[in-house]
Amino acid sequence: MIELLVISRLLEYPDAALWQHQQELREALAEGSALNLQPAAQLNGFITSLCNRDLLDAQASYSELFDRGRATSLLLFEHVHGESRDRGQAMVNLMNQYQQAGMEIDSRELPDHLPLYLEYLSQRDEAEARGGLQDVAPILALLAARLKQRESDYAVLFDVLLGLSQSDVAVESVSQQIAGEARDDTPQALDAVWEEEQVKFVAEAGCGESEISSHQRRFAGAVAPQYLNIGGQ
Repeated sequence: MIELLVISRLLEYPDAALWQHQQELREALAEGSALNLQPAAQLNGFITSLCNRDLLDAQASYSELFDRGRATSLLLFEHVHGESRDRGQAMVNLMNQYQQAGMEIDSRELPDHLPLYLEYLSQRDEAEARGGLQDVAPILALLAARLKQRESDYAVLFDVLLGLSQSDVAVESVSQQIAGEARDDTPQALDAVWEEEQVKFVAEAGCGESEISSHQRRFAGAVAPQYLNIGGQ
């Protein structure tokens, strides 16, 4: 699905190349056959809206939206494993999946970065691509709901992805579940999450205190990860 490659590009950090090659993205959408007129028009509208912005403003908004807090992280396993040790093994499994498909990963990218995962799916046949989207549909719906709460244009990309997945996961039901969810991207929330704990010596900590449990306590009250199964990993 070439549409997945287009959405992958739109979900990456905006740069000058995106502005310069926006027409190529439109042409790629026109060549695809997986979308009907309405979602195709939504994607074209998103491209227009994004590229009509000043690049620096678009970059600042992107960083504020996706790089602050965990609730709207584009790292899939952030919403599956959180800070647990299982995340490392899941990364290895997904990397092996990419390698078996002949896909070489830039060392700067984490394998669970959503744009990278979409790029991988875009190289699979349609049935496998839809299955891959269905595996992450609950995360896509969660991100769509949170982005709509924040009145972000990026929410439309996740609506289109859910449509392509043909999943029965409904954004509306997820929105109801997170209606009372605390924002984790405010200065106060970020300070609470990342505040370093005072070093405790043996007399204070006790022999049962571990570095991992201490780290996990720093995330107490942050947005809880959604424990889901991605691709059977």
